[in-house]
Amino acid sequence: MRYLFVHQNFPAQYLHLVRHLCAQRRHEVVFVCEPNANHLAGVRKLVYRLPRIPLEMVHPDAREFALAQHRAGAAAQAIGQLKTLGFVPDIIIGHHGWGELLNMQDVFPGTPMLGYFEFFYHTDGVDVGYDPEFPLDPAQFPRVRAKNAVNLLALALPGRGQTPTAFQRETYPEWARPRIEIIPEGVDLEACSPDPAVRRAGLTEGTLRLSARQKLVTYVARDLEPYRGFHVLMRALPAVLKARADVQVAIVGSDGVSYGAPPPEGSWRAQMLAELRGAIDPDRVHFLGRVPYEAHLRLLRRSDAHVYLTYPFVASWSLREALAVGCAVIGADTPTVQEFIAHGANGLLTPGLDPVALSSAILGLLEDGKIARTLRAGARAYAETHLSLDGHIAAFEAVIARLTGREAPANA
Repeated sequence: MRYLFVHQNFPAQYLHLVRHLCAQRRHEVVFVCEPNANHLAGVRKLVYRLPRIPLEMVHPDAREFALAQHRAGAAAQAIGQLKTLGFVPDIIIGHHGWGELLNMQDVFPGTPMLGYFEFFYHTDGVDVGYDPEFPLDPAQFPRVRAKNAVNLLALALPGRGQTPTAFQRETYPEWARPRIEIIPEGVDLEACSPDPAVRRAGLTEGTLRLSARQKLVTYVARDLEPYRGFHVLMRALPAVLKARADVQVAIVGSDGVSYGAPPPEGSWRAQMLAELRGAIDPDRVHFLGRVPYEAHLRLLRRSDAHVYLTYPFVASWSLREALAVGCAVIGADTPTVQEFIAHGANGLLTPGLDPVALSSAILGLLEDGKIARTLRAGARAYAETHLSLDGHIAAFEAVIARLTGREAPANA
């Protein structure tokens, strides 16, 4: 078959599926994206470039949509050039959020399309309004609603949609959900595997110097910000550090902002350190920034308690990887996390905005080796059952087979 993938950041969440297709050596795979240095053997990468866009004349609430329309035009133009060389895909697969798929039906009318629907924005009931510490000014509600412009256009396109979790599908209007398939995202269970030897050893990473006898609390996010509960973690740490002198904390993430509003000044890390001045021991709380992937896995494998907090929003890859590695995870009791963690079976759930409850959960887990072992085993068992790449790819191929009218291969 001929596959056309479209996503501004190649290879994005399609890495494992694309590798699988290329390994079969019987498909032609083209990937359309913005320029980057990534390459995969067997993939023909087609780059489009956004023109310079003077957004100052565009209404602020419409700027995301304006960029999406420019992406749609640039991606379609690039594909149109490929079409003149005779390439016509059997299926188009891509992410609706960036707008690149909006004009594909004009280039390849009648070609089945499978588009990723990531999140439908609301002014209440999901992420907005979840945290009373950071209320959104109602004057910003139009901007939130405007973020769904591409979502709504995409729902009017032919083809099917997909999303990785039931929670994400539930954010979409009821009338839209039947068009959206759930295809759980998988984890490389071999790469993300437990290592009992690492759990019993010391560890050196950045400023962290951990002995074999010390306990390690870990936290991972792309950026250290309230959407991922960073402020709650920081407020929980003084009680943990005071109660146990053998605890070290490793915090992975940068000082940028991926989701939500920036702090009034500086970074959220600086804000929280200023708030907790004197209560956070810099010799025991280590801000490691963004670390190489292997370092990320080493930290998870050594972790005695891994904290994963989030607003009701899209789940991070780090949660899936922590479960696969067999971490004892303490997660926020939001719908995002509840879909992955059953309290007491493969992790613990704690009120997502309560630092006292979080510190109590961390200390309880560090004290109770039996429950820690139960959670670690349950986390790995859950990953093997629900997060395998084989299952992820098989689900994709089943949907592709239905859309194209071709049977999925027996060895999928």
